[in-house]
Amino acid sequence: MRLAFFIFAISSLQSFSQDFENSESDILFLKIQELEQEIAELRNELETQAYLLEKLLNELKSIEDESVDDQVEEVVDENIFRFEGINDSQSIDEVYDSAIAALENDDLESAKKLLDYFLINFPDAERIPLVLFWLGEISFIDSDIDDSYLYFLELVSNHEAHWRAPQAHKRIGDIYLTKNDIDNAKAKYNFVLKNYPNNSVSSIVLQILENME
Repeated sequence: MRLAFFIFAISSLQSFSQDFENSESDILFLKIQELEQEIAELRNELETQAYLLEKLLNELKSIEDESVDDQVEEVVDENIFRFEGINDSQSIDEVYDSAIAALENDDLESAKKLLDYFLINFPDAERIPLVLFWLGEISFIDSDIDDSYLYFLELVSNHEAHWRAPQAHKRIGDIYLTKNDIDNAKAKYNFVLKNYPNNSVSSIVLQILENME
């Protein structure tokens, strides 16, 4: 009887041991599968990051090949342009005055490059509303209507109290009119009449509205 019990116990222990080993194998297999999946996901992420890094490097190289100094070196003396972070009043005045001089000479391309430079390097300057206005005007003249709209919209949205705001609102109306969006054009012109009745631009807007009737 004891012998039979002993044999049964041994058999049960072996069975339990085998089941335990099988269970461990199953767990190990599942962990290996999870690791393989994680490795695959990491590989995909690395490939994506490598692609984005390569794209960024190519863009940086393109920027280096066409630097701001190269773009404007024929417009003004290169001493005007300084490294980012140097925001002295002399630099601000020189860049802006050079842009206006280019405008007066009908050199719109050079003026735009200088104004773009100003906008990027002196974002907190007092003349930013004027820069936005002239960028909007140049874009409008060049038939870059969408860019023009964005410049004027930024001006009226962030610098409503500036003396160029009425002209910017009027120009937004002109842009709507150019796009044959008559309802929005009339709404914008009427906005100018209502909010800036004593501004000289209102007389121009009134004439436009009469011609639209």
